[in-house]
Amino acid sequence: MSQPALHPRLHPRTIEAVKERADIVDVVGEHVVLKKKGREFVGICPFHDDTSPSMTVSPAKQFYYCFSCGAGGNAIKFLMELQRHSFSDVVLELARKYQLPVETLDGPQQERLRKQLSRREQLHRVLSLASGWFRSQLRAPGGAAALAYLREQRGLSEGTIESFELGFAPDRWDGLLNHLVQVEGVAPEWLEAAGLVAARKGEAGDSRRGHYDRFRGRVMVPIRDRQGRVIGFGGRSLEGGEPKYLNSPETEVFEKGQHLFGLDRAANEIRRDDRAVVVEGYFDVIALHAAGITNAVASLGTALSRQQITQLCRCCESRRLILNFDSDGAGVRAAQRAIGEVEQLALQGQLELRVLHLPAGKDPDEFLKQNGAGDYRALLDQAPQWLDWQIAQVLEGKDLARSDQFQQAVSALVALLGKLPQSAVRSHYLQQVAERLSGGQARLAIQLEDDLRQQVKGQRWHGRSQKWEQPGEAGLRERAEAEVLRLYLHCPPERPRIRAELRRHELEDFGLAHHRQLWAAICSLEEDNLGAGRLEAVSRGLDPGLDLADLELPRLLSDQLLVEESSLLTRLTPLIEPSELQQLQLGQPQLQLRGALASLERQRSLKRCRHLLDAWSSQRLETLERCIARLLQLERSEEDAGLVPISDMEGRIEQLFAELNSDALRFQELYYNERRYLEALDARRRAGYAELEAGSAESSSSDLTVAAIGTAVITP
Repeated sequence: MSQPALHPRLHPRTIEAVKERADIVDVVGEHVVLKKKGREFVGICPFHDDTSPSMTVSPAKQFYYCFSCGAGGNAIKFLMELQRHSFSDVVLELARKYQLPVETLDGPQQERLRKQLSRREQLHRVLSLASGWFRSQLRAPGGAAALAYLREQRGLSEGTIESFELGFAPDRWDGLLNHLVQVEGVAPEWLEAAGLVAARKGEAGDSRRGHYDRFRGRVMVPIRDRQGRVIGFGGRSLEGGEPKYLNSPETEVFEKGQHLFGLDRAANEIRRDDRAVVVEGYFDVIALHAAGITNAVASLGTALSRQQITQLCRCCESRRLILNFDSDGAGVRAAQRAIGEVEQLALQGQLELRVLHLPAGKDPDEFLKQNGAGDYRALLDQAPQWLDWQIAQVLEGKDLARSDQFQQAVSALVALLGKLPQSAVRSHYLQQVAERLSGGQARLAIQLEDDLRQQVKGQRWHGRSQKWEQPGEAGLRERAEAEVLRLYLHCPPERPRIRAELRRHELEDFGLAHHRQLWAAICSLEEDNLGAGRLEAVSRGLDPGLDLADLELPRLLSDQLLVEESSLLTRLTPLIEPSELQQLQLGQPQLQLRGALASLERQRSLKRCRHLLDAWSSQRLETLERCIARLLQLERSEEDAGLVPISDMEGRIEQLFAELNSDALRFQELYYNERRYLEALDARRRAGYAELEAGSAESSSSDLTVAAIGTAVITP
């Protein structure tokens, strides 16, 4: 009899990732025929001799339960009971199915994890003690102004103040510090780790060194995780000090991109209402909950992250999100950033995204004070789709009678509609936009719709279209992409630079499927360690990202591919485990990166040139003779009407020629601009070739270095 496989202990990150990804309906539905009944599913229970559907599966609660035999639990428990497998076997099976990275723990790691969990528990305790002290200070004589602010200016009831456990931080440098150190016996180092105090500056041994309270003279709002534990605070200034709102810094228990303010309270109502309302501020959430609109949450000063969206979608079966940010410039920009984060999911139909901007520039708190919950709910029901809102933003304030503003609007709308896939939806929006641009003139609307459709087709060439690719270029692209990925994996100090260069040159979306999958796996591993916010900052060049070099990406990726038994393993092995020759070719990473990126840019630019040349040649040109004929006819009409004849006939001919052939001239200009850019790329690549060649002359392994040149630089 074969012995069961022994697995090392799984890392909690792997277990949590599997729990987050494994959908109960998906897992159970592979073994039981499920039928939808209301918001839940029912089926024949496999754990007893069942003849009628007695098992209920709840997608909202991610739970199954049999009313006959009492079996119940989550997706992992279901497979353990059904297949008689161990917990580790089931988690590994699900990780393989969903292509999730698998991390394990050895003996020393288990001890470190135990200490880490103990440390997190201590941080939660410290934050809870701080929350209690802030609440007591709100009721103390020194908190009278803060309490009056909450009651009178914010209009909050005693019940709401108590429910959200609002508090007050006195305007003292060491109020919280002294209380928690002297009364509760908490060491200052724990307070600093929890983000409650900051270290004073000073030399070692200086008596003035120590700590001071981070929050002073502020109304305090505790931030909680899904389990209701305090993980941080938001503080609102009372005396007009800057910043008006001060949040806890990121700590071991508080990552802004992974939490939503109010989700611990809103989750059940989001399930019932089947939609989530996302607002900007803490007090917007508090005001909405006080008004009975309890499916509202707030992002924590950042654009919505993938983790936050996943949390909301798990609570919302229809995946319906409504963004209600402030109507001022900052609020519009915040809404645009949030849309940017979820745009691809919305375009693919994976979630329904709407945007509500309240009238007269109000935020939800102000609107509720003047109008009430009923009016707010009515506006929620009428909130436009995100694309309708973005179209309105493009056209807002534009005088379409002015040619420059009309052209600005058209360019922005073409860029927006170009994101839509070819479908009835795109046709609908093209017709809608044409009608708005035409000002209700039916014949002009038809002409504009056709023109917009042609421009959108040009916009959607995407640079990667195989239509514009010539024989042999696919191999060149594959070699250049492989060079970039190999440099990233095996030259760790260069990772921040490579990330920033890929973003700057818009080359992050690799052209080959297996390269895209490898890059996605790399990003996933790095997000797990750095967080999505920091990784984005590295890509933008705002964070040095030095700790990217600490990750053993080749080992982690090899383990992940082995667990998944992916067919990609064979194709990606030369990248993850380079040969001796390939390792020697990594000797000058910065120059090789320059050559590989220039090669990729050159291929993209060549395809763009072919596309523009095709678009240019397909335009029907109005000849100078026809322009002259039209102007002569116009001149006769004006003479018959007693108007002054056209004086600058030559200038008018040139103007009319430009107007009638605007599309062709635009494609012509874009084509020649692209050709000039191509020449600049070639010059850059030739310079890189010269530098590599000079380096090879100094190297003892010159033959190998010259071989590296061949992969990094592709001659014209």
